[in-house]
Amino acid sequence: MHSSAPHLLNLGVLAHIDAGKTSLTERLLHTAGVIDEIGRVDDGNTRTDSLALERQRGITIKSAVVSFVIPATDVTGPSGGTGSPRLTTAPDVTVNLIDTPGHPDFIAEVERVLSVLDGAVLVVSAVEGVQAQTRVLFRTLRRLRIPTLIFVNKTDRRGARYEGVLDHIAARLTPDIVPIGTVDGIGTRAARCTAANGDIDFVARLTEVLAGHDDALLAAYVEGAAPLPYGRLRTELARQTRDTLVHPVFFGSAATGSGVPELVDGIRDLLPATVGDAKGPVSGSVFKVERGAAGEKIAYVRMFSGTVGTRDSVLYGDGGGGRGGDGADADKAAGKVTAVRVFDRGEDVRAAEVRAGQIGRLWGLGDVRVGDVIGVPRTGVDPGGRFFAPPTLETVVTPLRPADRGALHLALTQLAEQDPLIDLRQDDIRGEVSVSLYGEVQKEVIQATLAADFGLDVSFRETTTICVERVVGTGAAFEIIDKEPNPFLATVGLRVEPAPVGAGVTFRLGVELGSMPYAFFRAVEETVRETLLQGIHGWRVPDCAVTMTHAGYWPRQSHAHGTFDKSMSSTAGDFRNLTPLVLMDALRAAGTTVHEPMHRFLLDVPADTVGAVLPALARLRAVPHTPSTDGASYRLEGDVPAQHVHALEQLLPGLTRGESELETAFDHYEPVRGGTVPARRRTDHDPLHRKDYLLRVVRRTHGGGREGRDGREGSDWSDGREGP
Repeated sequence: MHSSAPHLLNLGVLAHIDAGKTSLTERLLHTAGVIDEIGRVDDGNTRTDSLALERQRGITIKSAVVSFVIPATDVTGPSGGTGSPRLTTAPDVTVNLIDTPGHPDFIAEVERVLSVLDGAVLVVSAVEGVQAQTRVLFRTLRRLRIPTLIFVNKTDRRGARYEGVLDHIAARLTPDIVPIGTVDGIGTRAARCTAANGDIDFVARLTEVLAGHDDALLAAYVEGAAPLPYGRLRTELARQTRDTLVHPVFFGSAATGSGVPELVDGIRDLLPATVGDAKGPVSGSVFKVERGAAGEKIAYVRMFSGTVGTRDSVLYGDGGGGRGGDGADADKAAGKVTAVRVFDRGEDVRAAEVRAGQIGRLWGLGDVRVGDVIGVPRTGVDPGGRFFAPPTLETVVTPLRPADRGALHLALTQLAEQDPLIDLRQDDIRGEVSVSLYGEVQKEVIQATLAADFGLDVSFRETTTICVERVVGTGAAFEIIDKEPNPFLATVGLRVEPAPVGAGVTFRLGVELGSMPYAFFRAVEETVRETLLQGIHGWRVPDCAVTMTHAGYWPRQSHAHGTFDKSMSSTAGDFRNLTPLVLMDALRAAGTTVHEPMHRFLLDVPADTVGAVLPALARLRAVPHTPSTDGASYRLEGDVPAQHVHALEQLLPGLTRGESELETAFDHYEPVRGGTVPARRRTDHDPLHRKDYLLRVVRRTHGGGREGRDGREGSDWSDGREGP
């Protein structure tokens, strides 16, 4: 007998583009009885590629969720030769399958999904083997300790390999793999996958891999004269798979369905069902936000604990601040859930609630953003944690019709809700908007989306590289209230020092916290962080320590008739306006250097083409490290500036007869060497140029600011607050 209560498993399907990930999703749904006919990516009729643009281009752009049930099954297996066959019962498993993009330009969509997975299937092509994106994805899955099965697809295609692909996986991904079965007729349409069911060769290979991670098993293996019982090995395989120590490898074809039933068994038997207390504190994660037909926001939420129902009021936020309010929940927004839908057997259905372990769609959270935590964060999990490198490219988006500027900004803001990493930069001075990118395909998709969904025709300027600035030394500056050249009723002193790479920006107080109202300290800190988005050369300053060394203000004062007089009382705006001037003076004193993003490349080329490839690498400022040879293949590993990666991809086919294999991924930043230091146009009021900055502040505050005692206009323009 088995329990009728289904187990839950949130499963990601990941792959390099064109490995057959979406086709496998279709086959899994068909095998589970969710769909009657299998859609084809080329025909644009797959279940998970629902966007018109996805159907047109034949690629996955957005993650999609679909649910199916793997029914309970009695599982039999040989006992190891010493008794009757083993009989166990595997319960129903309800799988929320999340199909993710394979193209590297949409890695941000994959990043958001990873945080909600219980397990993953990594798809590898039996023809191409391990590819660039495969390695990036697998390294991340291992780092996050997400249990992963590997499915080698396309065994029916000409050029498909068995041992060759296993060797490739062992060399490029991990040696801790266990092939679950063999393939007859590989490379032909008649290819058939046979599951391993305790045969001698399989048991020997399985024992060897598992014993490498379990001392007790190793001792039994070394000391025992007979093979270990298959039941014990199967149990240990499940444990080590769930502990991410080993990775079972399944072979098959999404096109013919061969090997897919064996993969389904592996998903049920080897990957861990989700755990979570439906009666515990509410804790969930928003991994996707989309807009409904009426423009309302819909949040995709994975619940880890607790239950959220219709009409429930919930707190949500990303832990990063900036949503207003005071106290412990200053970074949280409150909302009332107006509707809930959950995924069930291929559909999303209206439900009264979404419980721990489930994925649901919530309506009513008007200010929700991707990455938000619903309720309380999970213990030991950074809600803002990043798994992949940030975008290293950017471009300016301009409407073909100048009258569409406002509509373009609104449309891009909505797209940024769905993909925060496009990182809008609004240049109010020039009336321009720039977006961050992973690649040229992403630019094309943004352009097509703006045309199809918003009716906006746009063009893009040339794509440029996003650099960063790093602080070189220590610098300090201060300005005193009511002393020239300070035009604001505030005293601010700041010291800037370098911090280790990855440390981020830290703000410290070198003055007594009680020396002035807390709201003024907060105004300084917020402005420091905002100002450091554009350093001396216009690039973000990611790692430094800023200490406030001077602070002073004029208390709230009133005239005899009791009216508040801004001209002789400090406001938060004074501190917000003065801080950029002081901080830039301190940065200038410390000095900054511009660093450009570097990609690590791995390049395999025919040995006889090396003479043509090496000069091309030199022209692109690529620096190869120690090369190695493998038969007629020559392998180069090294670093290349991000701005030249696309050019390298374009050059290689002609230099290598189309026989090269190139993998690249962001690795680190390096100082720009030689030539002109790249600068980025500023989008703020440019505190590097004091006179122009003050004129812009005066212009912005005209009519809403104050006249100082000497006729100077003031500065309470940033948020309308007037101090405590």
